[in-house]
Amino acid sequence: MRAIIESGGKQFRVAPDKTIRVPSLSGEPGDEVTFDRVLYAAGEDVVHVGDPMVAGATVTAEIVKHGRGKKITVFKYKRRKRYRRKQGHRQGFTELRVTGIAVDSKVDGATLVCDECGKEYKTERGLEAHRTKAHGASAEEE
Repeated sequence: MRAIIESGGKQFRVAPDKTIRVPSLSGEPGDEVTFDRVLYAAGEDVVHVGDPMVAGATVTAEIVKHGRGKKITVFKYKRRKRYRRKQGHRQGFTELRVTGIAVDSKVDGATLVCDECGKEYKTERGLEAHRTKAHGASAEEE
């Protein structure tokens, strides 16, 4: 099983027993963290792609340690103005070990059905596009 999660405005590809570094999270080493912002989840025979998130999917991980990354240098310079500023920065991180990926199969099967022809769609947008193309009616008229 594998998944893509979102944490700290960034996306991370995860798998069970994989170690990842995410932007700093609160908690102590040994604590369990659960991510519900799962964008993609796949197993051996089934793939769940979120719209934008996979409903009912969670990823659990254990906090291994907290730390700070390598130092970067921020240098501002304006030529011919005698303006120079040098500053260093180290970004904090939390190292996680992924313990499990779970997808609720009951939630994933939700579909929307067209009243006139009986076709099934996964999203309201798809159903609305079908209605306007096939039946010439928009959602506001109903």
